[in-house]
Amino acid sequence: MRLLPVPILVAPCLAHAAEAVGVATSAAQMALGLVVVIGLLFLTLWLLKRVAAPRGAAAGLKILGAAPVGPREKVVLVEVGKTVLVLGVAPGRVATLHQMEASDLPPSAPAADPASVGPFQAQLRQLLERRR
Repeated sequence: MRLLPVPILVAPCLAHAAEAVGVATSAAQMALGLVVVIGLLFLTLWLLKRVAAPRGAAAGLKILGAAPVGPREKVVLVEVGKTVLVLGVAPGRVATLHQMEASDLPPSAPAADPASVGPFQAQLRQLLERRR
């Protein structure tokens, strides 16, 4: 009968020890789950990069610029090797408008002078210059 009170005293200590082990186990499970999710994220990003990379004929294409000419139509400059194509793009149709050598293109235009910009752009430029 003397040993009966010992389990009563030891039981709360064992409960606290089991709870501490349970907390450590749940923290380890949470960390492992986080590592798995981050690993899946990086794997998905890597796969998207591989799938989205241009291959074959598309690898030599470079879009130089585009300008809308209507609500659903635009003119696109595409460089293919040393040739630049001016394409008209509309829903369901792409037409070659002009073809030229890349060397025939004018150099990139410098920043617009203040006289040719609109009122919003001029005000924005003034505000940015004041902050400096």
